[in-house]
Amino acid sequence: MFRRARTPSSDNQALPERTQRAVIFALAMVLALDGADRSALGALAPAIKHQFGVGNVDIGLLAAAFSIVGGLATVPVGILTDRMRRVTLLVVSIVIWSMAMGVVAAAASFGVLFAGRVALGVVTATGGPPVTSIVGDLCPPGERGRVLAWVKSGELIGAGAGFLLAGALISVFSWRSVFIVLGAIGFLLAFRVARVPEPPRGGEGRAEDGSTRSLDEPTPLREIIEEEGIEPRRSLVLYGDQSERPLRWAVRYILQVRTVVYIIVASAVVDFFFAGLQVFGVVFMTRQYGVTASTASLLIPAIGVGGFAGILLGGRLGDHLVKRGILTGRLKVGAFSYLAVSVTFVPVFVTKSLAVGVPFLVVASALIAAPVAPLEAARLDVLHPQLRGRAESARMVARIAAQASAPLLLGILSEDVAGGGASGLRTMFLALLPLLAVGSVLLLLAQRRYPREVASVQESTVAD
Repeated sequence: MFRRARTPSSDNQALPERTQRAVIFALAMVLALDGADRSALGALAPAIKHQFGVGNVDIGLLAAAFSIVGGLATVPVGILTDRMRRVTLLVVSIVIWSMAMGVVAAAASFGVLFAGRVALGVVTATGGPPVTSIVGDLCPPGERGRVLAWVKSGELIGAGAGFLLAGALISVFSWRSVFIVLGAIGFLLAFRVARVPEPPRGGEGRAEDGSTRSLDEPTPLREIIEEEGIEPRRSLVLYGDQSERPLRWAVRYILQVRTVVYIIVASAVVDFFFAGLQVFGVVFMTRQYGVTASTASLLIPAIGVGGFAGILLGGRLGDHLVKRGILTGRLKVGAFSYLAVSVTFVPVFVTKSLAVGVPFLVVASALIAAPVAPLEAARLDVLHPQLRGRAESARMVARIAAQASAPLLLGILSEDVAGGGASGLRTMFLALLPLLAVGSVLLLLAQRRYPREVASVQESTVAD
């Protein structure tokens, strides 16, 4: 069984509460640094275009190459996450990232800048699998949603900070100063992350000899499984060390965990819609509501506040439902949110009043962000601790595919199919709202598989 003997110390958390908070803050800062870099590039685009004499296509390629290379790089990073010390992987990656920032800041040509950004994309991939894997082992299953919410909120905070930092520095210095400052922050962060303790795989349960160990924590998930007599899927029960399993085997196994497949597909569908909204959102608001681009941009922080609140509330609500005995509570949060947001967006795209549209847009932002932490926690619930890095890689590849394809496909749809202009964007977004409902249906289907797949993980063992 995926359980261990209880000892007087085992009733306590693996790390002191103060240390856990410090670790959560450090992990959130890793994602915040990535978010700051991504948003800063957008703010610096005009200065970079002027410096090197390039156009919008070149800036678009710069951003696309960064994202695509970063997405593909998550595959080897996921393998390393399951096989080596994750804190070391993070520290080395942050140091290399900071050095690459120096290359970007000193770029004498657009080619050097492009190469530096591609290198950054490779290193940035380590912000996904290791962070998720560490959180999975750091905190009890009943608290994963709340902890992941705080960690994931770092990306939103970083995006806002990066936008403000770029605006402040470029008004006094050149665009290069932004990358210099971010690189310096990266070195400081590497020093902070190096002090983060590496949690044992599978949580705090460690055998005295350091060999095979298992968990038997009095968590809400385990209590519900035992009370309801839920049997595991024997084909998913794993024993011993899984870190050296080949990638092909790991992919086949992960695809058998239907909860993970449903969550990845549902999230990718929503990512596709949201990526289109990010690209065309300002253009839509200027045409639909008759405001200037600068006015529309000023509304972004308010929308971001909605997303921040949604992430935190969604994580807490998912954990609360599980503690109340609702085993599939995290999936229910996702299913409800995706269905609700598909309705909430209708007034945004129909009304021509900014005063009416913006409040609905803030609420929609909260709803679309609410499932982020619960769904990530649900994926951790059904995955063996030594497969979480590779599973996160699969999710990131699907996410990048959705985000990279959305702008081009939606641009074609709005112009060639929907007729272009404000009406074209409005028609396109309204036609795509059912995609959000599809995400909700997929999560409802996942609820049928989730209980037995959680039981399968509880039945498994993990070895160092």
